[in-house]
Amino acid sequence: MKKNVFLYFLLIVVFAACEAPIQKAEPVPMEDFFRNPEKTSYELSPNGEYYSYTAPYESRMNVFVQQIGADSAIRITAETSRDIAGYMWANNNRILYLKDTGGDENYQLYGVDIDGNNFKELTVFEGVRTRLIDELENLENEVLIAMNKRDARVFDPYRLNIVSGELTMLAENPGNIVGWMPDHDGILRGAIASDGVNQTYLYRENENEEFQAKLTLDFRETLSPLLFTFDNKYLYALSNIGRDKEALVKYDIDNVKEVELIFETDLADVSGINYSEKDKKLLWVTYYTDKRQVFFLDDEARALYYRIADEFPGLEISFVSENKAEDKFMIRTYSDKTWGSYYFYDKNTDELIKVADVSPWLEADNMAEMKPVSYTSRDGLTIHGYLTLPKGYNPENLPVIVHPHGGPWARDYWGFSPQVQFLANNGYAVFQMNFRGSTGYGREFWEKSFKQWGQSMQDDITDGVLWLIDQGIADPKRIGIYGGSYGGYATLAGLAFTPDLYACGVDYVGVSNLFTLLKTIPPYWEPQLAMFHEMMGHPVEDSLMMVKVSPVFHADSIKAPLFVAQGANDPRVNINESNQIVEALEARGVDVEYMVKDNEGHGFANEENRFDFYRAMLQFFDTHLKQ
Repeated sequence: MKKNVFLYFLLIVVFAACEAPIQKAEPVPMEDFFRNPEKTSYELSPNGEYYSYTAPYESRMNVFVQQIGADSAIRITAETSRDIAGYMWANNNRILYLKDTGGDENYQLYGVDIDGNNFKELTVFEGVRTRLIDELENLENEVLIAMNKRDARVFDPYRLNIVSGELTMLAENPGNIVGWMPDHDGILRGAIASDGVNQTYLYRENENEEFQAKLTLDFRETLSPLLFTFDNKYLYALSNIGRDKEALVKYDIDNVKEVELIFETDLADVSGINYSEKDKKLLWVTYYTDKRQVFFLDDEARALYYRIADEFPGLEISFVSENKAEDKFMIRTYSDKTWGSYYFYDKNTDELIKVADVSPWLEADNMAEMKPVSYTSRDGLTIHGYLTLPKGYNPENLPVIVHPHGGPWARDYWGFSPQVQFLANNGYAVFQMNFRGSTGYGREFWEKSFKQWGQSMQDDITDGVLWLIDQGIADPKRIGIYGGSYGGYATLAGLAFTPDLYACGVDYVGVSNLFTLLKTIPPYWEPQLAMFHEMMGHPVEDSLMMVKVSPVFHADSIKAPLFVAQGANDPRVNINESNQIVEALEARGVDVEYMVKDNEGHGFANEENRFDFYRAMLQFFDTHLKQ
């Protein structure tokens, strides 16, 4: 009798739960998704006595330094026009940072002591871009950089004194060098030359010798040097020579042969490595399937990794910085529902201390789950992607935002995306797909994208949308498309080539005309122009195809409302790309909204501009997909 009463009670609870309304996410203000982080980009000093981070100062991200164990930090920079683009500890007393002007991507290097004194402009030259080659761990006051100061098209290597600002040119780029490779002693031993299609690997034993050509590869074959082996004899590199997926190998560049296959997988390209400079050994390898995967090459590293990872079930972890002794670490956690937090770990005491949440105002429990999905393209390829359903909604007949990534030779990853969560929080399903050409899936998948802009690459996007409709998830009358850069191109292509599929679109710094795109690339991309012609199309030899796939020439087919956003100083996708499509549509009387920010480049970095863009974007989608 007691068992029957319990069963009756259990059934009541079950039926009540089934009938209970689905709990929707609490509304989150738009600004909370796109405001600057509270604290982020933590780095440890070489001696492990301080950590640094970036945080807002007058709405711009600046560098702060705090002694470990202290109650407060010192702000050491005061940039108010533009966020700092990146920074590093040059030694225990001095920090270097990069910033550009108005999004022009001409990054300039600055130095400042950790107490905020001795500020110095190190590479502040108009129209010149600075790249870091090597931080020279064993030389406290010097770094290796590259600049296109002498010729805007090519980068020469320099040794820079970070205190005095003295620059010493180490070699003059003959015009075809696209990369420089120092060894562990900071000696330039390797270089990569390009004629646009073929890459030639150059090598020398020391800086007194001339570079000698050792190996030439078509750009489809990759040998991507990561670092010299710790004896400075060979290279650790990612290579797809003789294989489809990039593998981690040890390569003898002097004798042009692969010495050792260290790790490969049929699942994906190897994406990176972690190594110990102190112990002179590789620690682990990473690659990405639906999520990040880690393969350990060292037992001690595995134990350390899981000592931390086991503290955070359901979260991913990343070792973001360590001191020179490699006994103190900064660690970041994250997931699809949170930007995560930073922790300080002292290996000597086995203490793990929380330092900061990146965006504490966003509650993970209120965010939506990003689910890995896959579908089959019309020609039989498996296309992987991610589907984020708004929390608390039944997965049927939803308004959907299709969100193709930029690049296009890049990919979407599982993790926290503020724009995805913002749209989901406002009731939209968000669909991302790694169409052919997306990186990480091997050479064959990548090559299938060549000269396929607006064709099979776009078909992959279309096939994913049709799959969502067939699944009953998408309301076929309420599908919008939004993307940036190549994703902006895919938005325009979607509206022009499948005009009945989308109800509206948002083009963010996107391409409208392949001819003008190739004419306006930055000067330092010119050495790769022949490669772009093979991957995208040649303006003469492939002119008919390029007309066919450039949305600006098919503006008469676009009938859905369009919102375009553009940075006036964009060096990659010139503002003329957006001007052309807006003018073509306005001439036909099509509803087009156009936002231009005069102090931005390839995407909006300044907080107030992000607010303007996403506020307008949501209003645009709500107008056309929810009414």
